[in-house]
Amino acid sequence: MPLSEDEQRILHEIERRFYANDPDRAKRISSETLPRYLARNCRWAALGMFVGMVILLVSLATNLLLGVFGLALLLGSAIVFTKNLRRMGRHGLTQLSESVRAHNNPATWEEARERFRRRFGRD
Repeated sequence: MPLSEDEQRILHEIERRFYANDPDRAKRISSETLPRYLARNCRWAALGMFVGMVILLVSLATNLLLGVFGLALLLGSAIVFTKNLRRMGRHGLTQLSESVRAHNNPATWEEARERFRRRFGRD
C-alpha cells in the first residue's frame, strides 16, 4: 500500500532531520547495504574459524580446557558463517523476485499460461 502525501511529507521531514543532526551516521547507514554487512560478518566468522582451529590444534594435546574453547570458537564461528551465507542467498533471491515483479512479469505460471493462450487464440 503506497504512502499518502501527508505520510510521505512526514517521512521526508524525519529523514531531513536525521541527516541534519547526525551526518556521519547518516552517511554510514546510507552506504551500508545488506550484502556488504553480511560479507563483513562472514569475514569475521572465517577469521574466528581459523583462530579456533589454530587454538584447537595447538592446545588440544597440552591443555584440554583450551582445546575445548578452540572447538567451541570454531563451531560458533562456523554457525555464524553459514547463517550469514544463507541470508546472503535469501537476499539475492528476494532481489531477483522483486526485479521480476518490477518488470510486470506474471506472478505465477498459471497467469503466464493464460496470457499465452489468450494471445495465440488457444482454448
